[in-house]
Amino acid sequence: MIRLVAAAATAAFLAGCSTMESMYGSVAHPAPARTYDGALVGANDMTLYTFDRDPAGAGRSACNGPCATNWPPLLADGGSASGDWTIVRRDDGRSQWAYKGKPLYYWAKDRKPGDRTGDGVNGAWRVARP
Repeated sequence: MIRLVAAAATAAFLAGCSTMESMYGSVAHPAPARTYDGALVGANDMTLYTFDRDPAGAGRSACNGPCATNWPPLLADGGSASGDWTIVRRDDGRSQWAYKGKPLYYWAKDRKPGDRTGDGVNGAWRVARP
């Protein structure tokens, strides 16, 4: 009788694990940014930008070195891309999030959430919009 109860409990446990795996295996990972007031913002609620010199879908960033000091990339530390979100490889080997094929950046001169002081800088930087 004890063996029967133990076997039933084990079977129920394993069935639950299988159900959990199928449930979580199909769940999409959260997006690396969200929309706020018509713009994409990072987890820190700071505005994200795109660079006109980044060709959409090129799979790389054109903003490296000193450029990336002023325009820090939205780094992809883990996670997986899906839908409009992709990951591009940077010259330094790190990974960066891209939305609709355009790599995303912060602007070093934005000081608080809601700032959009990078929009239009050098005629090449734009607020990232969904």
